[in-house]
Amino acid sequence: MSFAFLHASADQAPIDIPAIGLSLRVPLPPTSSDGSVTAIETVNAPGFGPPLHRHRETEIFRVLEGRYLYECDGHRFEAVAGDVVTIPGGSAHGFVNIGEAPARQFILILPGLDAVGFFTGLAEVMRHGMADRAALAGFGEKWGVEFLGPPLRP
Repeated sequence: MSFAFLHASADQAPIDIPAIGLSLRVPLPPTSSDGSVTAIETVNAPGFGPPLHRHRETEIFRVLEGRYLYECDGHRFEAVAGDVVTIPGGSAHGFVNIGEAPARQFILILPGLDAVGFFTGLAEVMRHGMADRAALAGFGEKWGVEFLGPPLRP
């Protein structure tokens, strides 16, 4: 794995997906590491998280602020600021911000994923609110993501 020099500006415009209470930035695109890793920074609104899903990529979450309820292959647990959670590729997973304020995470995705393309496309699919299963399945097929169910509820 080799890395290219990169200085990601903190004023990068976020990608917003209001239907799932998500705002994110991509400070490390896969092109900076020969496709080995992508890094994203997320802000999740209280009570929000992604639909339950699975994909081939492993994700390593570092909770920066707030409190989350995670689920990985049916196992539920809480994570707070400072915790690190590893979700192996192929695992059914999701999370929800269970705090009363926005929560933040720094996430590594291995191997790298075109997160700008993925989340921009997801924002389009969800531009009028939470998409139905058929729309999510069609979108997910392009990206190798299987959407399994609705977002987690505490």
